Amino acid sequence: MNNYDANIKAAVEKFETVLRSQLERVEKINAAKDFVDYTALPVLTIGICGGDGIGPIITKAAQDVLEFLLADEVKAGKVVFKVIDGLTIENRAACMKAIPDDVMEELYKCDVILKGPTTTPRAGDPWPNIESANVAMRKNLDLFANVRPVKVPDKGIDWTFFRENTEGSYAVGSQGVNVTDDLAVDFCVTTTEGTNRIARLAFEYARKNKKDRVSIVTKANIIKTTDGKFLRLCEEIAKEYPEINTDEWFIDIMTAKLVDEKRRTDFKVFVLPNLYGDIITDEAAEFQGGVGTAGSANIGKKYAMFEAIHGSAPRMIKEGRGKYADPCSMLRAAVLLLSHIGRQAEADKLEKALDYCMFEDKKYVITGRDTGATCDEFAAYVMDTVKAL
Repeated sequence: MNNYDANIKAAVEKFETVLRSQLERVEKINAAKDFVDYTALPVLTIGICGGDGIGPIITKAAQDVLEFLLADEVKAGKVVFKVIDGLTIENRAACMKAIPDDVMEELYKCDVILKGPTTTPRAGDPWPNIESANVAMRKNLDLFANVRPVKVPDKGIDWTFFRENTEGSYAVGSQGVNVTDDLAVDFCVTTTEGTNRIARLAFEYARKNKKDRVSIVTKANIIKTTDGKFLRLCEEIAKEYPEINTDEWFIDIMTAKLVDEKRRTDFKVFVLPNLYGDIITDEAAEFQGGVGTAGSANIGKKYAMFEAIHGSAPRMIKEGRGKYADPCSMLRAAVLLLSHIGRQAEADKLEKALDYCMFEDKKYVITGRDTGATCDEFAAYVMDTVKAL
């Protein structure tokens, strides 16, 4: 019989390190202050991180649109754009860090960040096994809420997803243990404050926006400890919002109900752990036209980051099609950014222009190839539409 004592001891030591780091994180989030009021800042700094692949192309297009919409404030010195390079996979691999230290220092100097997609290495890639830049940024800036709206008016769909962003199965996703050649173990994390704050944000959003339903999504019947804690705490928060109907769903049946034409229009606001939120929001985006049409907000109390929800599409760059990349997801992220920093009038204009350009007029159509418009042509089209509003 094999003697696994040494393997188990090494695994326990690794687990102890993970536990200590998570307990330190708990202390930090418990001590966090209230949300920053961006409208009260004398100077608002917007970081621009292009990322990998098509990221720099679509991020620059979104930056152009933001600078156009905020031109008066930029001219007055109230809004500053800070371009931050260094999030390419080549640079991250050279530093062997998800986010190089010098890049992270620049990010800390920003108030909000517009970020292009970044490559996350996986098995078989030519890159070292470094952590996702997204996951690292969310953890370092404590961006605990991933907010993704999906709207398809003609199908009666108006959903807003509140995905917990710093815990769950992604919290220590690169710190699992290969106990032996035959056994690998990863960790899933749920904390009290981590759950309370995402639940409260979802219910506050529902109350402020007159949404009468919040759906809690877990797999608490099977993942009883972490998902069970998430569900229990969300239910406690729900009691403070008696005017809102609260229901609970398991993630597997929820993925089915989103494609059920008779039921899906009933849903309004969702709150759910990290992994489930990542999966189901990609499914939801398909109803809107795919992940290329959806933006994403990553909200913390001090910082916020806004991004596309699709990948970096390195194949498009390899095939010389980068200039035909679709900027719509980044432009939708820009809508969320404008709203978050208190520029709601500009956010509304951009959203209205995007709806018109994408779904009504279709003067320029993005195909990802030379059969359609370029990224820059579409961005100019959106700005011209804003001018005409």
